[in-house]
Amino acid sequence: MGYHAFGLQESDDADLPVAFPDEFDFSVFLSAHPGRLDITSGGHTHTATVTVEVWDAVPPAMDPAGWDEQAEADLTFSSGQLAVWSMHTGRMDDVITLAESGGSWRVRVSCAGRAEAAALSEGDGTGVGVERYLIQFWPANT
Repeated sequence: MGYHAFGLQESDDADLPVAFPDEFDFSVFLSAHPGRLDITSGGHTHTATVTVEVWDAVPPAMDPAGWDEQAEADLTFSSGQLAVWSMHTGRMDDVITLAESGGSWRVRVSCAGRAEAAALSEGDGTGVGVERYLIQFWPANT
């Protein structure tokens, strides 16, 4: 993770109207663009832990007390495959498969460890696994 930001976007991003990181809004935790999801981090440069879950229906509600930030958004993807992007390193090798083809999705992003990641960024350390994300996708029509 670099420059307080990362994103998920269509693996085949050639036809996206706005590709990562263009028009990234650092003032909000979670924002959606066509085929793209932007997430603002608490830390400048560090290695966060990111867990992605794909559900067939709405996942159970989570206790917000365990998280520093939570937000939801609606998205439409044409391929069903997402690439992870960092402001610092660009596109990662891993691809997240939501479905065999595109469709409309709902996403919930939860984050813990934001203050600790910010404190490390102000010091000399970069931290590994201090900031944790849980990203849950489910079909929007459920």
